[in-house]
Amino acid sequence: MSAEPKLQSQELQPRILVVEDDPDLRKILRAVLLREGYTVDTAGDGEEGLAIIETEQPDLLLLDVMMPRMDGKELCRLLKANSRTSQIPIIMLTAMSESDDKVGGLDMGANDYITKPYEQRELLMRVKNLLDWGKMQRDANPLTGLPGNQGIDAELGRQIASGGPFVFMYIDVDHFKAFNDYYSYQKGDEVLRLLAYTLREVVDQLGDEGDFVGHVGGDDFVMIIHPDRAAAIGAKVIERFDAQVPQLYNHTDRNRGYIQTLNRQSELQEYPVMTLTIAAVNNQTRDISHVAQVSDVAAELKRFGKEQDRSVLIWDRRGD
Repeated sequence: MSAEPKLQSQELQPRILVVEDDPDLRKILRAVLLREGYTVDTAGDGEEGLAIIETEQPDLLLLDVMMPRMDGKELCRLLKANSRTSQIPIIMLTAMSESDDKVGGLDMGANDYITKPYEQRELLMRVKNLLDWGKMQRDANPLTGLPGNQGIDAELGRQIASGGPFVFMYIDVDHFKAFNDYYSYQKGDEVLRLLAYTLREVVDQLGDEGDFVGHVGGDDFVMIIHPDRAAAIGAKVIERFDAQVPQLYNHTDRNRGYIQTLNRQSELQEYPVMTLTIAAVNNQTRDISHVAQVSDVAAELKRFGKEQDRSVLIWDRRGD
């Protein structure tokens, strides 16, 4: 009698979604992946796959190109345009061998492709490689789940190379260190999770396709937004943050509007309720050819913004 494979707790296994309209291929793929120890969901077309992703976000997507109702390219485009799902690695499955079809899938944001009929060992190796890459991306900022420095630099570099209009928005929490020291690191993490959620939700509600949210580290975040919506998104983020963050203070500190804690010189100092400084760099007002240019301008704007006594959105108006 053959022994059953020993699997770890199913919740710890990478979750893979197979979206394939051919029921026989779908069944084969599911069996192959289950045998490797993965948790597997399946869907017969793009619409069904999208519904599954809304409730069970997978760690990787195997996505057929040609399907009824919603094809693979359209589903890929929708996922990559949404900040909540843009980091899900995608392998396109296609029966087409022409380079234009492969490039088309990659252009939509897919991470890899494999042509049918595929060799099982090659498929499993590509799955493993992309899962490892996805884990590395998630591990960059495990607290918020947002892309870290590597993902931010890659997205900003892509935006610069494309030549299209964008606004790079650097978000910094004022007086965060004092709050963190005074209330505890656990309470500080609540602030960061709240801000990450606010950024994602506002961008999803008001943003355009392709808008990006990332977490540099600590209390520093970024958004890369289409210029048409940048001002509205920045204003809404500030409005939401200013309304929510006072609730993280205790009743006494909230009513008096500040906390008292030691500064870097070990002197007792008053620190106001946390605010936001958002520095906005627009590539329509200055010629940007390198990622470092954006960082330098944003740092200068941030220094000016942090001199204010309220949440502010500071725009780069001077150009070159």
